[in-house]
Amino acid sequence: MPPHRTPRFQLTRLTRWSGREPRRLFWPWVACVMVGNMIAGMVAGVPVVVGIARNMAAFAQSHPERTTVTSGPDHYSMQIDGPVPPELMMEPMRWFVPLVAVVGLLSVLFLAASVVRRLHDAGRRGWWGLLPLPFLVTGMIAFGLMFDQIGQPGVVPDMAPFALLFGNNIAYLVALIVLVVQLCRPSDPGPNRFGPPLD
Repeated sequence: MPPHRTPRFQLTRLTRWSGREPRRLFWPWVACVMVGNMIAGMVAGVPVVVGIARNMAAFAQSHPERTTVTSGPDHYSMQIDGPVPPELMMEPMRWFVPLVAVVGLLSVLFLAASVVRRLHDAGRRGWWGLLPLPFLVTGMIAFGLMFDQIGQPGVVPDMAPFALLFGNNIAYLVALIVLVVQLCRPSDPGPNRFGPPLD
């Protein structure tokens, strides 16, 4: 009878913070999480686009004097002259910001333990994985503050959250690059302080 073989990837590994994980197991898992993020973004983006289009069509119908519509067998175009109330575009996006935060949090949760094991495999401490996290959280908070100001009538948006977001994004990218370089390091060839290599 052949010996029982453990599958290469197990969902229980999502919560295992000890041990090691080679590049050949880590990067396919990262790709799966990123594809899931893109699919979630597309699914979430469709209702936003539909909501904005619906609001703009309703505004155009109630203000025909400001609307120019051209259509033909293979095209349809609607142009509105003059400013449009910002809430027409902001209202459908109100729930989009929390959704982006939830997707980001789920991505971090799905990748966290795997990142720690990959760092262990290269002889690095798992704390390296926290390097981009403060910038990710700061970016989400600044984006929320900036977004809240945009749709309010009569409120001039404060540029401080925008400046904070811009500087924070640069720091986030630098931290992410440093982390990716650490994650790309080759495995320690033999046992290290985090355990034996994973076959």
